[in-house]
Amino acid sequence: MNQLLKNIHPLSWTIIIGTIFGRMATSMSIPFLSIYLIKTMGATPAETGIVVAVSSLIGVFASFYGGYISDVIGRKKVLYISIFGWVLVFVGFALADKIWIFFLMNALNGLCRALFEPTSRALLADITPQESKMLVFNLRYAAINLGVVAGPILGLQLGASESGTAFYFAGLVYLCYGLVLVLQFLIHKGIGTADQETGEQLTLQGALQVTGKDRTFVYVLIGMIFCVLGYGHFSSTLAQYMEMSPEITDGAKWFGYMLSLNAIVVLTVQFPVVRLASRFSPIVLLIAGNLFVACSLLLFGMFHTIWAFMVGVVVFTIGEVLMFTMTDVLIDRIAKPELRGTYFGVFGFNNLGNVIAPLLGGFLLDAFGASSALLIFTILALTTACGTPFLLIANRHLRTAQVGADHSSQTEKTQSCT
Repeated sequence: MNQLLKNIHPLSWTIIIGTIFGRMATSMSIPFLSIYLIKTMGATPAETGIVVAVSSLIGVFASFYGGYISDVIGRKKVLYISIFGWVLVFVGFALADKIWIFFLMNALNGLCRALFEPTSRALLADITPQESKMLVFNLRYAAINLGVVAGPILGLQLGASESGTAFYFAGLVYLCYGLVLVLQFLIHKGIGTADQETGEQLTLQGALQVTGKDRTFVYVLIGMIFCVLGYGHFSSTLAQYMEMSPEITDGAKWFGYMLSLNAIVVLTVQFPVVRLASRFSPIVLLIAGNLFVACSLLLFGMFHTIWAFMVGVVVFTIGEVLMFTMTDVLIDRIAKPELRGTYFGVFGFNNLGNVIAPLLGGFLLDAFGASSALLIFTILALTTACGTPFLLIANRHLRTAQVGADHSSQTEKTQSCT
């Protein structure tokens, strides 16, 4: 383990540590956006759903381009644009006083995330030795959840559901993150720049054709859309339901505690799951995670006490860890090295689930009301479970491809011996 930690590049540590503070800043503001819009701005659930969904909608259409362009112009430039763009976005959130301004800022928030996420993951894959990649990707995932442990509690203290103070704080954090990243790139020159030969040969159409013909990748992507759909209901539909339900008092406060519990459970079970992951195909873990999340949504609809919700959060979080712990490793394994950024970018289409989640949840809450929780969350659970058949097909393709690769390798060894 010590040797693997020594192999981690300083820039990787910058991204991992920066992720802790960035996610802390984001989770003290963005998860409360639904409640803030309803409670302070007087928005309807449908309007709130549209504002929340636009971030993911923009992300869907921009993420594949963000990953592709990082292959062409270099990771460094794309990271600068996204991080310093976030500074302006959070200041804009703090100053917004109309629903359409929140809509615009959240659209830009989605654009920044669509540029940053695939590019940062591709950079980590670029500068990390193969034997350390699983550790690095899981440290990044742990960093996300370390930030989310403290973020919601700080958000509650700053009154994130009632004022814009948390947004100013988030902007300051991303400004510091960006300046540290600039310093690191100055120290480690040559990293994050474009490969000129690759940049000249690569076209967007060609890159999309390559990923579109990769059947394993396509089925994983479709299955993950449904997984993310279920995951997205936690911060959108559930947040609105807790604010609207007549059976729950102080919904914003309890939702903040649930966010922190979610992060604590992630940190508790993540590395045992990583050890378990070596025994199974990553896609098998995605299937199990999909079913856990679907079951947790049923629990949220069936029981309406805070303690039952906490149990639901634990079940949900186990599913989350199973779904997301091995995703980056799986995509890195499937991707062609020269198109790594593009693969991570196209995989951003899984955010269609995050687009659909608040729209579907907002529509169901408007149509049936918070008193019809069982019906609403049963529909959400069933739509989430629709990802399982696609992941099963992807697993079959992956096994077939592995058998073919092993056969080819054995043939080459036999020929070399003769």
